Amino acid sequence: MSAAPTIRKIGLTGGIGSGKSTVANLLRDLGAWVIDSDAVAHELTAPGGAAIPAIAERFGAAAIDASGALDRAHMRERVFADPDARKALEAILHPMIGVATQAEADRAPADAPIVFDVPLLVESRHWAGRVERVLVVDCAEATQVQRVMQRNGWTAEAVERVIAQQASRSARRAVADAVIYNDGLTLAQLQAQVRSLWQAWIGPLPP
Repeated sequence: MSAAPTIRKIGLTGGIGSGKSTVANLLRDLGAWVIDSDAVAHELTAPGGAAIPAIAERFGAAAIDASGALDRAHMRERVFADPDARKALEAILHPMIGVATQAEADRAPADAPIVFDVPLLVESRHWAGRVERVLVVDCAEATQVQRVMQRNGWTAEAVERVIAQQASRSARRAVADAVIYNDGLTLAQLQAQVRSLWQAWIGPLPP
């Protein structure tokens, strides 16, 4: 078994289209135990998910689609239009996500660093006490827009609305212990930065 990592818990965050998920996968390839808070949220809001009853009670039947899952398109429009609705949804989901991600962290091998992949790490505010380091993946807003348009088929306006709802780039960088500026990098260059950070924070690269 490998030696215990120098840094055990890392918070990974970045805006939509920043390339955060690619960095998460590169860390996973090196042996990190990656916990995807978005995936946890999807489980909580899937048909029969633990958050569905509370969401239906707070937001009504229109918030739930025909399958019994959260109607994401409906709620996206609703929280964009009403900040109080967004806060109410977060008040339901964030505590549940916290419990579920901690349960997943408890399953991690002792010799694996834990990476909490959290798009809203800055916004949710309670993550600072749960991680030892924060890694931010950053890029220009124009790059974010282009990437998401190509990936999701969204309009530029739709991407910009999401960006406006997220923490600013400066707010993320302000809490970062390290920033990977993922603009104009090849995958090999991005991988090299991730490997360098691993050596600085975790220890020797795996064989």
